Amino acid sequence: MAVANTNNISTFSPINAEDLIISNENVTSTVWENNQPTLTTFYTSSVQVASSTGQFYYNLYGSSEATGSVQVAIAYCDADGSGSLLYNPNVDGLSPTRTNYGQYRNLILGDEESSFVFGNQSSSYFYALPIERSGFKEELLPGVMTMAISGSTQTLYLTDDSRQGGAAVFSEAGRVFNLVSGSAGNVYTGINDNGWSKASGSYGWFLPDIGTLLLSGEAIDGNFGDGGVKLATNRTTNSQQNNPAKLFAALNKGATAAIPGWTLNSQENLSSDFIFCRARSQNFNYSTNPSFISGSDGAVLYNSFINDPQVYITTVGLYNNDQELVAVAKLSRPLLKDFTKELLVRIKLDF
Repeated sequence: MAVANTNNISTFSPINAEDLIISNENVTSTVWENNQPTLTTFYTSSVQVASSTGQFYYNLYGSSEATGSVQVAIAYCDADGSGSLLYNPNVDGLSPTRTNYGQYRNLILGDEESSFVFGNQSSSYFYALPIERSGFKEELLPGVMTMAISGSTQTLYLTDDSRQGGAAVFSEAGRVFNLVSGSAGNVYTGINDNGWSKASGSYGWFLPDIGTLLLSGEAIDGNFGDGGVKLATNRTTNSQQNNPAKLFAALNKGATAAIPGWTLNSQENLSSDFIFCRARSQNFNYSTNPSFISGSDGAVLYNSFINDPQVYITTVGLYNNDQELVAVAKLSRPLLKDFTKELLVRIKLDF
């Protein structure tokens, strides 16, 4: 690769290996709309809720449907297919909630015969909360989340256990962390040393690489003394039970708790190439600009330009070995160059 001042010269200066540096940087940002770190109010679409999909799937907004955009969804997933109407009354168990369960099983477990095990307890039903993809660039940030879910008399605070250490667990969807009782990565151990519910294992999974949370139905449906909020998920029949509405109501109640709402951030790993372009004293001192030479015969217009040229570098062009322009860097202001000056321009390329 070579560098050239595209306005002033017709020669190239090669870029050596020591002129290239690669840097990686983690950039943290918010997830929710309007750059808010915490979502404290949840809204639904009345049209979507009243439709047939509203019985097993909700889109949640951070403000009214008219002024806001979808921030997260609630999908009720049930291995037995309960909680929603059957596709065909003559085929038992085949319903949208079972389809939801199968889709997340394929996405995360990659095996149609496997089951979800939250902590140490198998779960046959859960709530999936996929974050709107436009809300995060690369992945959710582990160790900072706080989610408040409130029942009639008690609020459950959830976070992930990424700060607890131990070997990382991976699934077909990337890293897997348990959802535990706590806030901002700090685990509450009042009921269980791991922050789990008393009898139903962890409260689900935190999947940062696909921007999704799974909430264990058994854990959040538990009694207050067991660490649950008595969400009262109805999975007894293949009828319209509208289970997403129960979690939606619990999230809105949690928005008025002592630690309100749902705090969540994302992170992105930026890889940057730094290229140091050097204009040494003997280089880049002449120009092919019409203000410098005659357009008819190529002669220097002024004798002073021969021994004491004065040029300004405004643009740096990066060329490949075939002298094809591959990138252009614009300087913030023109830089004066003559035989008494050497310039060093640092160019940053982000990927």
